[in-house]
Amino acid sequence: MAKQIDAATLKRLIGEGRERAILDAREEGEFGGSHLFWAIPCPLSKMEFRARLLLPRRETPVVCVDGGEGYAARLAAYLEGIGCTDVAVLEGGTPGWAAAGYVVFSGVNVPSKAFGEWVEHRYETPSVDPGELKAMMDSGLDMVVLDSRPIDEFRRMTIPTAVNVPGGELVYRIGEFVTRPETTIVVNCAGRTRSILGAESLRSAGVPNKVVALRNGTMGWELAGFTCDRGRTDRYPERDPAGLKDAFARADRFARKHGVSFATRAEFEAMRADGSRTTYLLDVRDPAEFAAGHMIGSRSAPGGQLVQATDQWVAVRGARIVLVDDTGVRARMTGGWLRQLGGWEVVVLTDGLSGRREEGAWATECPEAKAIQVPHISPAELAALAAEGAAQVVDLARSIDFRDGHVPGALWGIRTRLDRLAPRLTGDRQVVVAAPEDAQARLAAAELRGFARAPVKVLAGGTRAWKEAGFPMAADRRNPEDADCVDFYLRPYDRNEGVEEAMHAYLSWEIDLVHEVAKDGDAPFGAWP
Repeated sequence: MAKQIDAATLKRLIGEGRERAILDAREEGEFGGSHLFWAIPCPLSKMEFRARLLLPRRETPVVCVDGGEGYAARLAAYLEGIGCTDVAVLEGGTPGWAAAGYVVFSGVNVPSKAFGEWVEHRYETPSVDPGELKAMMDSGLDMVVLDSRPIDEFRRMTIPTAVNVPGGELVYRIGEFVTRPETTIVVNCAGRTRSILGAESLRSAGVPNKVVALRNGTMGWELAGFTCDRGRTDRYPERDPAGLKDAFARADRFARKHGVSFATRAEFEAMRADGSRTTYLLDVRDPAEFAAGHMIGSRSAPGGQLVQATDQWVAVRGARIVLVDDTGVRARMTGGWLRQLGGWEVVVLTDGLSGRREEGAWATECPEAKAIQVPHISPAELAALAAEGAAQVVDLARSIDFRDGHVPGALWGIRTRLDRLAPRLTGDRQVVVAAPEDAQARLAAAELRGFARAPVKVLAGGTRAWKEAGFPMAADRRNPEDADCVDFYLRPYDRNEGVEEAMHAYLSWEIDLVHEVAKDGDAPFGAWP
C-alpha cells in the first residue's frame, strides 16, 4: 500500500525542483474542475497506456492525486504493480490541498496556457482585436493570416483567408508565405495561447515583418459578430520550405539564447542509459512526417502542441527532454520555448534522423492488453448481428467523438466504470466493444466479462473500420449530455447551451491565469535554472 504525503510536505518538495511527478487519477473532465498546478492527468481508464509514457524511469518519485474519491489509491497500487518504487498518495486529495491554503486551478493544460499569458506580459506581444483585423482585411492591406492550430481544429472553424500553419512550423515555413518586409503577419488560434506563442515565435526569431496575434482567436472573432469559415483545408506546402537557411539561423540563435543543449545520437545513447535521470525522446515534426520514418523509441509530439499542452507528453519535473527533427529548425524553436516554460533540461539532437529509422504511427505498449484473449468480429459480421437485434455495441471513444459519430444504437462508456451500463446489457445480445485502439478494447472486454451475461467480442478496427466499410453512422450532439462528459473537458464551442457565456468565461480565465500562477508560486517561467 502506497504511503501518504501531506500537502505541506508536497508543496516543499515541489519547490526543491528535483525529479517528481504528480499524477491525477480522475478523468479529464473531472480533473479540469479543480487540480494542482503541476498535476498531470493519468485517468484510471487510460492508466495502462499513460503511466508507462509519463514515467519512463520507474524510480521517479510519484504522488497520486484525486478529488477525494479514492481513485488515487487505485492508481498508486497500479504504479507499484508495474515497478514504480517511490509512490505516495496526497492526503485529502485536491480538496485537502485547497484546505491547506494552496491554490487550485480549473481547466486543462494549465502550465502551458499560463505560460502563454506570461509570454505576452514578458515580451509585450502586440495583438489586434477582431474589429481591427476585419478593417485590415477590408482595406486590402498586404497581410497574411496564419492559423497556428492542428489541421483538425482548423477544419472545425477558422478566420476567413487564414492558412493552417501549426505553431511549431511557423518559423520553419514563414518563407513560403512572406517574401516582402511590408507584409503584416497575423497569427490566430481558438483563444489566446497559440496565437501569442506563434506570433512571439516569429518576433523572437527575428522575422523583420510586423507580427501580431489575433486577440482571443476564433472565439473573439465570433463574439465580435463575425463568421468563421468551416471545413477548409488550406495548408502549408508539404516540402522543404523556402528560406530554410534563414529559418535555421533564427531558430539556432533563439535556442542558444535560452539555454538549449545539443547532442549527437551517440551522446544520447549515454543519456538514455543513465538510470539516475528521466529522459523523454520526442519528435516535433508533423505526425505524417513522423509516420514516414522516425528515430526508434521516439514519440510524435508536434512542436506547437508540445508547448501548448506539455502535460500530454511530459510528467516529470526536472527531467531531460530530448527533441528530434530533420533540419533542426523546429526542434530548436520548440526547445527554446520549453526552456522558458521551465523545469527541464532540453537537448536537441543534431543528427537524430541520420541513423536507422522505423515507420508507422506511434503506438504504446500495453502488456496487460496483450495478455487478454478475446474474439474479434468484422464490421460486416457486426452489421449482420445488428440486423437481427442480436448485438449491443459498447463504444469507448471520447465522448466528444462519440457525439460526432458511432455505430447506431451503441452505448457510450468509460473503461473502469462500465459496470454502470450493466442494467442496459441484456443476456440475449452479444456485447461488442468498439474502441479507438485494440488494446483499449481488450481491457474493456475483460471488464465487461465480469458482469455481462452475454459473450463479449471486439469490433476489429473499431468505429473507424465500421465507417470505412460504408455502414451507417449515428450522431447525436446530446449523447452523452454535457454533464456526463466527464472524460473530456468541454471547450466552449463543444457545449449545447451557453456557448457565448462559456467563451467569455474561458477567455477571462486565460487572462487571469498569470495572476493565479503568481499566487501559487511554483512556476519558474523564464528562470530555471
